[in-house]
Amino acid sequence: MNTEHALTDKIALVTGAGRGIGRGIAERLARDGALVAVHYGHSAAAALEVVAEIRKNGGRAFPVWAELGVPGDADAVFAAFDAGLREHAETERERERDVVGAAAAEGEAAEGEFAKGEAAVEGATAAEGEFAKGEAAVEGATAAEEEAAEGEAAVEREAAVEVASGGRLGSLDILVNNAGTSGSGPIGEAVPEIFDRMIAVNAKAPFFLTQRALPRMRDGGRIINISSLASRRAFPESVAYAMSKGALDTMTLCLAKELGHRGITVNTVGPGFIETDMNARRRKTPEAAAALAARSLFNRIGRPSDVADVVAFLASDDARWITGQYLDVSGGTDL
Repeated sequence: MNTEHALTDKIALVTGAGRGIGRGIAERLARDGALVAVHYGHSAAAALEVVAEIRKNGGRAFPVWAELGVPGDADAVFAAFDAGLREHAETERERERDVVGAAAAEGEAAEGEFAKGEAAVEGATAAEGEFAKGEAAVEGATAAEEEAAEGEAAVEREAAVEVASGGRLGSLDILVNNAGTSGSGPIGEAVPEIFDRMIAVNAKAPFFLTQRALPRMRDGGRIINISSLASRRAFPESVAYAMSKGALDTMTLCLAKELGHRGITVNTVGPGFIETDMNARRRKTPEAAAALAARSLFNRIGRPSDVADVVAFLASDDARWITGQYLDVSGGTDL
């Protein structure tokens, strides 16, 4: 599958994109051409680093801050999303105006050179070289005019994005519900505060983010939920976390059936052990890391890119006939 520019003109929102799996997903979608909203809840520095890295590599991104798991979180996310999208559109318009202005100035200069070339031809046969230069200048002027036209078209496209955002419809193509929290422990150690936090961040927030996203999502859009292998294996050491991810899996099934008529696909990706901050405590010693790696058939711990590449596939048109599915992305863990 050739994914270069596969997501051009698409707008994606990735929650929890400041680090780990979310960062990998944001960077991959941007590499495939999407404009990516990099959501974060705590570390602004990490999110801004992701945005800067995407832009350095020629992609497009902007940060979105809102804490999840608190009252009004979904509304806060999309308020920040809309503000970021408008700011991005304005920045792009200013950049394109500069390009158009420079191209116009170059065209005027080229026309002047052409006039000089004509005068030189009339003055002397020896000025043939100057005439040739004038012809080249005309060609340059034509190219400059074409570049200016392309710049104007780009401005119009960005303006359309901003109008769409302000109108709430058509301003989102891909929603990746990635943000999550873990560490609930076995049932004997569970406390209501931790349980409530697990459900609020891992299940309730994606539910209402999706609800708020649907009126603005274009037909043919993509909803991708990042679950966990813990929802498909016995995982008593973090039972509330596993329950919260199980709820996300069920939401995927229900929404896939509800949204099929709009061509919107809804799928779940279930990673196994991935090298992220979330499970760093499980890799504190070489022996512990080796034990985790041994649970995969490939004898290694997964990388964020292992998950991001699957998400990019699901976000693309190549996955248009896949919906309501749980994709195990665990490297064959515990088979």
